[in-house]
Amino acid sequence: MILVLSGTADGRLIVQDLVASGYTVLASAATPYGGELLARHGAEIITGPLTLDDMVALIKKRRIELLVDATHPYAQRVSEIARQACAQTQIPYLRYQRGESNLPRHPLIHCTAGYEEAAQQAARLGKVIFLTTGSKTLDIFLTAARRHGCRLVVRVLPEPAVIQRCRQLGLNPADIVAMQGPFSLELNRALFKQYGAEVVVTKNSGIVGGTDTKIAAALELTLPVVVINRPQEQAGAITTREELLEKIRQKKGCS
Repeated sequence: MILVLSGTADGRLIVQDLVASGYTVLASAATPYGGELLARHGAEIITGPLTLDDMVALIKKRRIELLVDATHPYAQRVSEIARQACAQTQIPYLRYQRGESNLPRHPLIHCTAGYEEAAQQAARLGKVIFLTTGSKTLDIFLTAARRHGCRLVVRVLPEPAVIQRCRQLGLNPADIVAMQGPFSLELNRALFKQYGAEVVVTKNSGIVGGTDTKIAAALELTLPVVVINRPQEQAGAITTREELLEKIRQKKGCS
């Protein structure tokens, strides 16, 4: 059995590829909604975050023979847990990491090394910050926005737990855009105009993650864009599904 840690659209396609190729797949998603999306692709699904002990126990109990880490490029903690679990159980670990967007050289694009730097930079560049990086680091951006007297508009998944977190942190409903992406250039442009954005914050999540259309829409509106650079890519990371399938075929005992 193959365990796929799936946190992206790529992960769902990988599960689909593996099932279609005749492999027995156990797919893991961090949230129930992620599990619902995975359920369409023919694999057995488990949901909820996994600690290192959880993952080791799961690998042993389900006799996992190979682990595919297809989590988000910025989900460093989960990837580290997966690597450690594979090392402890002595099974192969394969990291799939989608390609990032090649950012144009432009005076309105400001690249940063992390969330804290991005929050401070955004607060310096505009009084209305349109945040598209999700809810997990929302507190960092709220702190910076409040310190500088800025309005923070956040675009997040329309999940009850996510909305509840936004409200608990003090965001008003008028500042919460609950929608699932990725978004077209036209919709990004309309939302940035509707909410009076003065600066946009994004991760470099690649074309699949909608980075290109966000940046294009912002530049059309002459808005500065703060980009949070990716963590350093893991050595040996696989960047195409075709290469991943070939690597899996080369491993013994996967059926």
